[in-house]
Amino acid sequence: MTRSTLILALFGAATFAACSNQDQDMSKTAKTQAPVAKKVPLELTEHGDTRVDDYFWMRLSDEQKSAETPDAQTQDVLDFLAAENDYIGETMNHTEALQQTLFDEIVGRIKKDDRSVPVKDRGFWYYSRYEEGKEYAINCRKPAGSETKYEECTGEEQVMMDQNVMAEGHDYFAMGGMGISDNNNLMAFGVDTVSRRQYTVRFKDLTTGELLEDEIPLTTGGATWAADNKTVFYTLKDPQTLRSYRIYRHVLGTPVAEDVLIYEETDETFSCGVYRSKSDAYLIIYTSQTLSQEYRVLPADEPMGEWKVVQPRERDLEYGISHYGDHFYIVTNMDAKNFRLMKTPVGATTKDNWEEVIPHRDDVLLEGIDIFKDYLVVDERKEGLNQIRIMSWDGSKDEYLEFNDPAYTAGTRSNPGFDTEILRFGYSSMTTPSSTYDQNMRTGERTLLKQQEVVDPNFSPDNYTSERLMVEVRDGVKVPVSMVYRKGTERNGENPFLLYAYGSYGSSMDPYFSSVRLSLLDRGFVYAIAHIRGGQEMGRHWYEDGKLLKKQNTFNDFEDVGKAMVAMGYTSPDHLYAMGGSAGGLLMGAVMNQAPDLFNGVVAAVPFVDVVSTMLDETIPLTTFEFDEWGNPKNEEYYHYMKSYSPYDQVKAQDYPNTLVTTGYWDSQVQYWEPAKWVAKLREYKTGDNMLLFHTNMDAGHGGQSGRFRRYKEVALEYAFMLDLEGIDS
Repeated sequence: MTRSTLILALFGAATFAACSNQDQDMSKTAKTQAPVAKKVPLELTEHGDTRVDDYFWMRLSDEQKSAETPDAQTQDVLDFLAAENDYIGETMNHTEALQQTLFDEIVGRIKKDDRSVPVKDRGFWYYSRYEEGKEYAINCRKPAGSETKYEECTGEEQVMMDQNVMAEGHDYFAMGGMGISDNNNLMAFGVDTVSRRQYTVRFKDLTTGELLEDEIPLTTGGATWAADNKTVFYTLKDPQTLRSYRIYRHVLGTPVAEDVLIYEETDETFSCGVYRSKSDAYLIIYTSQTLSQEYRVLPADEPMGEWKVVQPRERDLEYGISHYGDHFYIVTNMDAKNFRLMKTPVGATTKDNWEEVIPHRDDVLLEGIDIFKDYLVVDERKEGLNQIRIMSWDGSKDEYLEFNDPAYTAGTRSNPGFDTEILRFGYSSMTTPSSTYDQNMRTGERTLLKQQEVVDPNFSPDNYTSERLMVEVRDGVKVPVSMVYRKGTERNGENPFLLYAYGSYGSSMDPYFSSVRLSLLDRGFVYAIAHIRGGQEMGRHWYEDGKLLKKQNTFNDFEDVGKAMVAMGYTSPDHLYAMGGSAGGLLMGAVMNQAPDLFNGVVAAVPFVDVVSTMLDETIPLTTFEFDEWGNPKNEEYYHYMKSYSPYDQVKAQDYPNTLVTTGYWDSQVQYWEPAKWVAKLREYKTGDNMLLFHTNMDAGHGGQSGRFRRYKEVALEYAFMLDLEGIDS
């Protein structure tokens, strides 16, 4: 069947029907019949292998979704999603009081009139603050004098942007990056009111408060200023694939239609962007894919000049640049799996001129650097934990900051100042609220500027215990696990236990504090993060051993950690829960297929579950530049390997755990139809009486609902789902 005949087949077919033998609610609720999607078989053949997709019809184009009057196919999809939302509403109706209690708890712990730690830059203190009863931040600044502390500042506050005013009349609102011109008078910012991460760039005159007429649509969200206070560079997105692929130059006051195309990335496996160096000396265009980067530089005071390539792209050569004086400092994997630091003269930047500054180490991952006049600060990772290293350029100091928790996260924060001996960094652990410090790099004096306030008179970090375990999995590798629970919890095999993981893209899931999580811990839950392969916690090899043709390691690690938690007496399969989102949702689906009896419940948020079909379709956002993460299924070896773990393709007749699936209708990262199709197929195949619930936020995208508090409605639903299964109703 062709794509066009498939569309024709949609008209006149019933969208869904009642089903009396699936998804029976728990005994405490009235029995509600689950919606069942119609089936329109579509044969998909690749490499001589044919898959039949009964639910391909659920895919809509952006034009269909945005049309004022839905066509027949769109109406079918909307009806199905509405039926699923009605079903979860009816099924979870008896938990409404619990959900409200959870929401009130979560929001109640958040300081309503909070303020970020001010950052001093170009003669101003910049910060954002919140006012009680409002959902969005108010972005402010105060003129700075010679004071070294914000508390000493006597300047008058200037409100640059009240996002609450900007958000009026919109169901969704998000602001992109804000950039200030060199003379401090103009601000560029991006606005997204759809949740597709397509921002319109606007400009504001901070001296008059007026918005300029210039509007640039379909951008990544910000603009980078040249030093002349009138020229900006911005990145355009492809309207279909959302790939960042063009860099334009715009001069304020001129028609956007006349903007000059500076760079176009024609390789569909790469994306590009533009930024300004910390030194302010250079404008920098980067273009990147998973395994390769390339940079172009231009003096910031010569916006009409010619861009120069630093090092031409090469397959498997990764590098990033920072400017200092007469050199570029380069973090690279050249002959260094865990990366090393090089430097090169600004006039001779190709790799044959690179000189080593910090060598490669087998047991340390070099993650990034921050450059100051007298110091080099290095973010590293050893044995799965963050480290901050301070080195003086004169060689007189080389030391690591000390932290006490067994599992924690730490890293440098915003440090725009160059001629300073103060380093700002952040720290958090599973028992320590997020904290911001200033460290005097010369004297070693550390000052706590702000610690996240938990608005709860009964909260104390001393009420909780954090552990870090190493779990040996089936191939002999030891996987780190970070855990937190309320003191007094016993290992009796009966504890409700939530195991979370991600395990993709080399993204490390560091142990962090969450005031939201307290609603589970205080009700007896143990919470743990499994630092499985596919992340980068244990070094570059940890990532490489969990992607492409080694992706199965990710799923096996998670399953084996779950089994270890049971074997160690922390919990049992009757009380064990799993949670993951996006690529972590893929993890949930894969583990549900291969170990369906290990978990009592699974929460899969915006899950990437239709792996083969999505990676075969290069018109879908993210597909082309993720071939190095998942493989290209047009290659037969990768096709069959992907299919072997793809959650949607591997659904089978078996008892699945109780499952809650969430998505956003406007999601640009994982399109809503992936979880919708997956749920429809699970309903068709699953046996037993365990729940299968599906919620679509019709106003949200990949990151969920916008606003400071509204997003916690979905968290309350997720928590209530698990607590209800545990028989906890308050």
